[in-house]
Amino acid sequence: MHKPEAIDEEFFFEGGKIVSETDLKGNITYANRQFCAISGYALDELLHQPHNIIRHPDMPKAAFQQMWNDIQRGKEWHGYVKNLRKDGRYYWVDSHISPIYDSDNRLIGYMAARGLPERKNIEQVMEHYNTLLAAE
Repeated sequence: MHKPEAIDEEFFFEGGKIVSETDLKGNITYANRQFCAISGYALDELLHQPHNIIRHPDMPKAAFQQMWNDIQRGKEWHGYVKNLRKDGRYYWVDSHISPIYDSDNRLIGYMAARGLPERKNIEQVMEHYNTLLAAE
């Protein structure tokens, strides 16, 4: 079993919100400059790629299953996520995902806005994620 590493200085990032949008399958259709800067990917490397291109192996599958269950039902989702940068380093985000609807009220995608989480919240969620990972 892979045990998640402790929080280190890579935990912090500077600047505004990280924003991205995906289609219904989770393929990236938009990423702001902050997303590119933090992830280490150029925009053309992100567009049309599955959003899990930045998924860190420390993240339990169950955490994403709950997220997908919520957003596919049109509900908003909030959680803490450890992401993997292109260079192999990582960063934590406080993520909020909302459904996107067209003018006919049909679900057409999802928008995620992420900010810097508080260290104490990451420490708490890491304990929960360790439990989920142990059950996988």
